[in-house]
Amino acid sequence: MVGRATRRCDDIGKTVFRIYDPVDIYAALQDVSTMKPLVKNPDITLEQLAEELTDPQKLEAALHSPGEQQGETQADVVLSQLSQKLVRVLRKANKKAENRERNQTYGTHKRPEDYLDEFSRFISEQLNQSAALSVVVNKPRDLTRQQLREVKLLLDNHGYSEAHLQSAVRKQTNKDIAASIIGHIRRAALGEALIPFEQRVATAMGNIYTRHSWTPAQRKWLDRLAKQLVHEVIIDRDFVNNRFAEDGGAKRMEKVLGDQLDVVLEELNDAMWPLQSA
Repeated sequence: MVGRATRRCDDIGKTVFRIYDPVDIYAALQDVSTMKPLVKNPDITLEQLAEELTDPQKLEAALHSPGEQQGETQADVVLSQLSQKLVRVLRKANKKAENRERNQTYGTHKRPEDYLDEFSRFISEQLNQSAALSVVVNKPRDLTRQQLREVKLLLDNHGYSEAHLQSAVRKQTNKDIAASIIGHIRRAALGEALIPFEQRVATAMGNIYTRHSWTPAQRKWLDRLAKQLVHEVIIDRDFVNNRFAEDGGAKRMEKVLGDQLDVVLEELNDAMWPLQSA
C-alpha cells in the first residue's frame, strides 16, 4: 500500500495520498520504516488547525512539544497538516470552477457564439447612450480611469464581465486570450482582433525604448511602470503619484525621466491603441 501510494502521477497532479490503518500496522513497521502518518485525525478541521497556530497559548505549547520526527515540534506537524488540507481544498475549488465553466450557459444562451453576438448587439445599442463606452470605441487613448470604471459597471450589470467574455472567447476559439475589457469592446464594435493586453503593453514599451535613449536607471523605472500598466489598463499621472508615493511619486519619476513623464504616458497610449485601429 505504501509503495503504490508514494508513486508519482503527474497526469492528475497528485500531491497527497491516504493510507487507512485500522489494525495499527504502522506500529508493527516502526522499526523498519521512517514514514509516519501525516494526519492522525483526518476529520480535524481547517479552523481547528489554524487555531493551533494562531492562539498564543496553544502555539506556545506546540512550539515546545516534540513532533513525530527528530528535530520536529508539534507546531511543525500542525503546519504540515494545515498545508495539506489547504492543497486539497484548493484542488476541489479548481475542480468545481472547471465544472462551472464547462456548464456555463452564458446567461440565456447555451452557446458562447450566441453570447458574444448578443454582446456585440448590446455594445451597438449602448454606444449612443454611454459617453464612456463611446470613448472606448472611438478614442481609447483618451479614456480615463473613471470612465473605465463606468464601463465595467455597465457591463457587469448586464452580465458581460471580462471573465465571462474571456471564457466565451476561449470556448469559441480554443485560445486563451487575456485581452482587456477594452479589447473585448472594440472587437464587438469594430471587429478588431483580440490581442493579449500584456502583448499590447510589451509592444508599446518596445516603441518607447527605441524612440528615446534611456539610461539604465530610467529603463528600470519604465519597467516598473509597464508592470503596473499590465494590471491597471490605464495609467495616468495621478495613479503614478499614488502608486509610487513611497519613491517620490510622479515628481520623482518626472525627474528621473528627464521631465518626460507626460510624453511617455501619451506615447504608451498611442502605441497601445494606434489610430489605424480606431
